[in-house]
Amino acid sequence: MLSIFKSIPSHMDYKGQKLSEQIFQGIILISAAIGFVYGLIVEQFGWTVYIVLAGFVVSCVLTLPPWPMYRKNPLSWQPLIPDISPESSQKPQETLKKKKHK
Repeated sequence: MLSIFKSIPSHMDYKGQKLSEQIFQGIILISAAIGFVYGLIVEQFGWTVYIVLAGFVVSCVLTLPPWPMYRKNPLSWQPLIPDISPESSQKPQETLKKKKHK
């Protein structure tokens, strides 16, 4: 059962995060403008709220899951540098003598 959840990708790259944020803000802004104008025409504030909430739901469906369009630019990590000796892993501060305070 848990292997099904592990097979679902759950990451976005940085450019995908930026695109997701821009889409989210654009949909919210457009739905708020449409809701305001429609609510003004029909003189019902409730319709404004419903339209903005519908825009919020649509933007969440489009931006929260890590769709493939948000994973087009993966990071290339540097290769691991092998550690040659255990002595080189010590910090320089550890090798110096500790000064006694008076």
